Amino acid sequence: MFKKLIVASLAILSSLIVLTGCDNAKKENQITVGVAAGPYGDMFKQAIAPGLEKKGYQVEIREFSDYVQPNLALANKEIDVNLFQHLTYLNNFKQARNLDITAVGFVPTAGAGIYSNKITDFSQLKQGDQVTIANDVTNEARALRILEAAGLIKLDPNVDKNNLTPNNVIENRYGLNIVPIEAPQTPRSLDSAVLSVVNGNYAIGAGLDLSKALYQEVLDKDLKNVIAIRNESKDKLGKDIIEVLKSPEFAQVINDKNGIFYTFQKPDYQLF
Repeated sequence: MFKKLIVASLAILSSLIVLTGCDNAKKENQITVGVAAGPYGDMFKQAIAPGLEKKGYQVEIREFSDYVQPNLALANKEIDVNLFQHLTYLNNFKQARNLDITAVGFVPTAGAGIYSNKITDFSQLKQGDQVTIANDVTNEARALRILEAAGLIKLDPNVDKNNLTPNNVIENRYGLNIVPIEAPQTPRSLDSAVLSVVNGNYAIGAGLDLSKALYQEVLDKDLKNVIAIRNESKDKLGKDIIEVLKSPEFAQVINDKNGIFYTFQKPDYQLF
């Protein structure tokens, strides 16, 4: 009787081990992807997820409402991948927070632009007109550089270009009132502000026509968006993502002239 109990117990234990192993294997193939509001969730769903699903992954998309939580969630293993940020933002964020995350590849990116619902040309600007820009460190400096490139302000050349604030404006020909606000609010601010510098993903999410921007930035390499993962995922998930980005199926979706991604600025150096 005692021997039978031992045999039965061992059989149950073995079954539990097998079931646990199967459950873990299943979880390894389930990935959650963090995106911000805008087109990059659609890019992942339409151009990247199908390729990963062919490789056996089950892909879930989770949308975040800001630029902070997707990286924290990635580092904390709440999600496995994110696609919402450019390389400079990622590098600055992970260094400041000491996060073990990394970029694995570039994707086509919608640049930021200067938009208005009130004027059609900068010559119509008046002294004291309000312009809104994103208030996070990286995109605030980026927006100021865009305003300078458009000829609206001049910035102190002695200040690091990645640490610029409105206090570093040394010439302001229109006396613009530059107001930093939360990045997702920039499109909505067009109801009150005369100008707003809006990142591409939020512009598209708000239904703005990229071609109607009064000025469209020319993206540097470090301002093109990247897919980020944890460093521990590079050897498997990272390689699988890179293979999908190299695939003709990905290129077909991106280069479809009737699709939203066709207007995005394509990287010449797509992968790391």
